[in-house]
Amino acid sequence: MKKAIPFLALALLVVACNNSKEKSNQSKEDMNNTENPLLSESTLPYGAPDFSKIKDEDFKPAMLKGIEEQKKAVAAIANSEEAPTFDNTVLALEKSGELLNRTSQVFYALAGSNTNETLQAVEEEMAPKFAAQNDMIYLNEKLFQRFKTLHDKKETLNLDAESLKLLENYYEDFEIAGANLSAADKEKLKEYNEKIATLTTKFGKTLLDANNAGAVTFTNKEDLAGVDGDFLKSKENKDGKGWTIPLQNTTQQPLLQSMENRASREKLFQAAWHRADHGANDTSEIIKELVEVRAQKAKLLGFNNYAEWSLQKTMAKTPENVNKFFSGLIPAATAKAQVEADEIQKMIKAKGQDFTLEPWDWNYYAEMVRKEKYDLDENQIKPYFELNNVLEKGVFYAANKLYGITYKERTDIPVYQEDVKVYELFEENGDQLGLFYTDYFARPSKSGGAWMDNFVTQSKLYNKKPVIYNVCNFPKPSGNKPALLTYDEVTTVFHEFGHALHGFFADQQYPSLSGTSVARDFVEFPSQFNENWALYPEVLKNYAIHYKTGEQIPQELIDKIKNSSTFNQGYSLTENLAASNLDMQWHTITADRKIEDVNAFEKEALHKTKLDVVHAVPPRYRSTYFSHIFAGGYAAGYYSYSWTEMLDHDAYNWFETHGGLTRENGQRFRDMILSRGNTLNLEKMYKDWRGSDPKIEPMLKARGLK
Repeated sequence: MKKAIPFLALALLVVACNNSKEKSNQSKEDMNNTENPLLSESTLPYGAPDFSKIKDEDFKPAMLKGIEEQKKAVAAIANSEEAPTFDNTVLALEKSGELLNRTSQVFYALAGSNTNETLQAVEEEMAPKFAAQNDMIYLNEKLFQRFKTLHDKKETLNLDAESLKLLENYYEDFEIAGANLSAADKEKLKEYNEKIATLTTKFGKTLLDANNAGAVTFTNKEDLAGVDGDFLKSKENKDGKGWTIPLQNTTQQPLLQSMENRASREKLFQAAWHRADHGANDTSEIIKELVEVRAQKAKLLGFNNYAEWSLQKTMAKTPENVNKFFSGLIPAATAKAQVEADEIQKMIKAKGQDFTLEPWDWNYYAEMVRKEKYDLDENQIKPYFELNNVLEKGVFYAANKLYGITYKERTDIPVYQEDVKVYELFEENGDQLGLFYTDYFARPSKSGGAWMDNFVTQSKLYNKKPVIYNVCNFPKPSGNKPALLTYDEVTTVFHEFGHALHGFFADQQYPSLSGTSVARDFVEFPSQFNENWALYPEVLKNYAIHYKTGEQIPQELIDKIKNSSTFNQGYSLTENLAASNLDMQWHTITADRKIEDVNAFEKEALHKTKLDVVHAVPPRYRSTYFSHIFAGGYAAGYYSYSWTEMLDHDAYNWFETHGGLTRENGQRFRDMILSRGNTLNLEKMYKDWRGSDPKIEPMLKARGLK
């Protein structure tokens, strides 16, 4: 997942305040500014944030100062009496807000991965301010008219291709944001945007509390039969009385695969399922208000629903196209899921049990089916997937073979938490590429899921190389035990580094077009494509080394992993499609519809799309803990994971037919896809590289649906 933070190209005319109270505070403010490390560029390599100096209380004053600086800069652009030019309007706006962007990138990194009450309070306070700033650019009539003047004569400006794209991108953003609305409607839109920002922040905070509060404590060790002993040791309560199992931000929980006690499985599943639909951490009211405001915003902007408005700059373009895409997947996915359910039900009976398969049973008995059908036990392969080997001998190795990049660990760069590691990456010729931070282990201060983002964004305008981080939520082993991953977790490491490569290979003049600044239904393509190398024979044999014996994974196990690659894919795709369709249903409601009951709406939505036909396959995310769409920037965009999966399998098919893991193939992919950022039409970019439009058949084949 590419993490979304609030859009920070902000603006507008501000009258400088000069009352006596502010004057009396000026000297104190100046003194504080000199002590705030965020107010000046870091002197660390690559401009990396200096976490040895940054304090929580530094963020708010730095961001407020950044807001004021940008307001003044944008006011100067909007009120200029000079005729608009690319330099005094487009480039000037692109260069506004440098302090705000730099500070906010660091702030939102910590707010997501290592938050606390101070940061949460700042995030809640700043969210509406950022929304207001965004409106003060894109709803600024004078500024818009300057851009419109330039856009109307863009063909006569003699701009290079990237500068022309920058102008077009800004102009489209103005129109989408509501620049053509009346003055009165703009004021109404500002209210909506401020409320949306407040509600999404509130959802994220409430869900984090729900995840932490929903942790399940077991006091009888027999209730945890089957669970790995080292894992249990790491979860033992400090008083020695029981074990507390934290919740991951998905419906299914990892331990459900190994828990032998059915009552314990149900207890853990139900805790996850109901974590945010009751008590102080109930997110239902936030959801109802949020989707209503989004629908009202869409109506004000002239659209039937929020999804129609949101999808304008995507590859899919319309909700109808998304639904058409899904219509070719849902019947095949649910049919395969039903076959899988029948196999699991037979396994339950074979084990002498007499109950109907429920969601909390699926992973436990599916693992038995896999062992029987493919003779593959997850515990057989985990010893070969030690985290450091996966990253350094797997992910980095594949990147070296494809793109020539090398790495070295940097222990001299300050980090924000003890588990974080830093690597410096280099080009094939030894040139510096950037810094890469890894933050892999779960903790209460971290949001659920996995994501990538930038501390520093690449741009030639500021002569910046990228500083990028990957965040995951793997269970942290106890003591000095190694972190052993499941195969799904292995692919997550490859996935998030695929996002990182998209950022590292950025080669743009302008930061707002750089790297991963692309449509939601394209940004997941490089990351999902990178997952393919996890099972590529040359790569797998290099990193899949037994952590005790040092032996390479045997071919027998490799064959079993490959043979089982389509196992449980009906379930996997169905739970994903269920979540994706929930997202679309929530964001295609009209402004005149009021949702009374979140759970009832969810049930109706799944039934309408026929994604409830296999009872034991729940959506990957229920509405009440669907952080992607209610807090993470993926509203009406969760479909992008399936959409880009189509691109990823189609692209890998090209690699397979052109020699696979080679420098030539990697360089071509880098040059034509990974380095282009948002400088080209995405459909054309893909077609130019591929030689044709993407086809869905490779995806269906990979999923075992064809």
